[in-house]
Amino acid sequence: MDIFDSCHIINDHLISTREGQARNELIRLLDYHERNDIEYSPLVNHLIRETGLYPYLKPDTADWGDRFVYEIFKVDIGGKESTLHREQSSLLKRLINGENVAVSAPTSFGKSFVIDAFISIKNPNNVVIIVPTIALTDETRRRLYKKFANNYKIITTTEVELAEKNIFIFPQERAMNYVNKIDSIDILIIDEFYKASSVYDKSRSPALLKAILKLGIKSKQKYFLAPNITSIGENVFTKDMVFEDKLGFNTVYLERFDKYTEIKGDKIEKELQKGEILLNILEQTKTKSLIYAASYPQIDKVSNLLNEMLPISEKPLLIEFSNWLTINYGANWKLTNLVKRGVGIHNGQLHRSISQIQVKLFEEKDGLANIISTSSIIEGVNTSAENVIIWRNRKSGGNSILDSFTYKNIIGRGGRMFKYFIGKIYLLESPPQDDATQLDIPFPDSILGDLDEEIHISSLNNEQVAKIVSFKTEMYDILGKEVYDRLLKENIFQSNNSDFVKETARQMKDNQEDWNGLSYLNSNEPESWDRLIWKIISLQPGEWGDGPYGIQHKKFVEFVKVLVANWGSTIPELLDELDEFDIDIEQFFKLERIAAFNLSSLISDINILQREILNNGTDVSPFVSRVSHAFLPSVVYQLEEYGLPRMISRKLYQNGIIDFNNDNLNIHNTIEIFHEIGREKIKSFNFIDAFDEYILDYFYDGITISESESPL
Repeated sequence: MDIFDSCHIINDHLISTREGQARNELIRLLDYHERNDIEYSPLVNHLIRETGLYPYLKPDTADWGDRFVYEIFKVDIGGKESTLHREQSSLLKRLINGENVAVSAPTSFGKSFVIDAFISIKNPNNVVIIVPTIALTDETRRRLYKKFANNYKIITTTEVELAEKNIFIFPQERAMNYVNKIDSIDILIIDEFYKASSVYDKSRSPALLKAILKLGIKSKQKYFLAPNITSIGENVFTKDMVFEDKLGFNTVYLERFDKYTEIKGDKIEKELQKGEILLNILEQTKTKSLIYAASYPQIDKVSNLLNEMLPISEKPLLIEFSNWLTINYGANWKLTNLVKRGVGIHNGQLHRSISQIQVKLFEEKDGLANIISTSSIIEGVNTSAENVIIWRNRKSGGNSILDSFTYKNIIGRGGRMFKYFIGKIYLLESPPQDDATQLDIPFPDSILGDLDEEIHISSLNNEQVAKIVSFKTEMYDILGKEVYDRLLKENIFQSNNSDFVKETARQMKDNQEDWNGLSYLNSNEPESWDRLIWKIISLQPGEWGDGPYGIQHKKFVEFVKVLVANWGSTIPELLDELDEFDIDIEQFFKLERIAAFNLSSLISDINILQREILNNGTDVSPFVSRVSHAFLPSVVYQLEEYGLPRMISRKLYQNGIIDFNNDNLNIHNTIEIFHEIGREKIKSFNFIDAFDEYILDYFYDGITISESESPL
């Protein structure tokens, strides 16, 4: 590559107002400089400035004008200053001026920097950040804790006492727990807000829309973030917001390799060729790769191929991780063998701490080289790689062809500012047609019954108001006006389907004798739970393990009864007990999640209704709490979200270090206990093994304030 000729081409693009092409050529030029260890000339620095990529400027070799730009675009992002690029700065200015902004930008744009800068500059009292997953909750918490924990209480779990200044970070379902606790919100931030559309998240979009409505009326300002949206259809949820399309501003360049054109023959031959091409890519690239496999069966197929063909790594960290998985999950789990070959799995079903540890290892030089994934990797975490390999051109689940929007989100994981200037995209199946994506957000009728028509009148049309009034009239008939108005005000129901709540209440009132014996759920005798759990889950058929690891209702009931021993038994011991019901480790992960969320939410709503309708003094809140934490001590369950697996918590408990059964413990005073004991002291205990130490370092990093963090 001739540097001067490249600069000439870039300049020609700029003169002809083809800034996007100029930026792409410039990024390729910067990659050439990095690979060949070439110092930036003043000319290269000036072209960086002209394309708006100010963070890439090298002040030591830039002329005074470009150095000046580098300095004036610096902002405090929480304890340290960083230079924003032109479009980040433009976006931040709108927010500082108090505007409500919905922004669509590439994955590599750096939208989170804008949040951090806003908090640092504006010093708000209450910030609410809604993210789609627990994994993204913890990733965001870790970033903000390091910067702002001296000045803010960082809240990610339910039932936490508020401080004077708070940053709330959680999925939409948890947000509802704080609707009545927060008087005023300075800024409401919705990350990945495209999930408000039922097109992209049919089951959870109603909960997000309900959170936007109920928290939005308390918010002084709103900031919604999404990738790859070209326009937003008219809707009540973003009606007072400015839409900013920043999709044209990329900070990395994506280079595409259409490997699918080399694949010929019948179905069997094509699969064999795909496997050979994948192995060749992994052998030739030698850098980090994300392999998008779309579905669980395809993950199994790729896993089997790599398990068979890749050599066992000699990296100590991976050997230790494999041994740790063998002890804590079992030698026969495919991940145990895969990690020895430098390969991880991210499918949205594993224990949260295991997924987090794998992402951490993926970012280590001597850690995992490859991760096989469903779309969970684009929804759950902000990780990137130099290489993204599309093994299968289907959406997660494996049935529908990838649409342009999802495809762009996946390949957007290729490249990263300051790490990989160029992301390399390898397509083993054909890509979708490049289409614009308009985000349409219809108002779902299912949430109407959970709204007060007087409070939300500005967001409702006449037909919706009429439906709410009709719904309330029916609920008054069942529960009485005073009771239903109180429950509505408390935002107490977990379900996002108002009709389901109504029909369950009606059935309970008409057949009260069928609900006798609910108090047995509070007992420590799981054998007495069968009829009740069976009856409860029958209210919502299809919620209990449908899909790739589907399960019969009877098996789910048996699973819950075994899960009671979750704290006292190891996972291999639980799996031995579940073997007679043909429940393997993959089903264990899925069913534990279903029990902790779906089952606990359903029983919580039933408990609310039965207290009002049956009025017999029964309250199964203790059971709801136990199942919502997968029958682990609540703090142990929450610590897993912070990256500390239950196995290490169990060791600390069994050796008398921390009494996790203490009812006075909450996540915040437990973190204080960990600080009082200290990282090195815990790592020195003889029951802590080598990989436990690695995990503890990761955990402590997430609860430690950066030394550079200074008071606002």
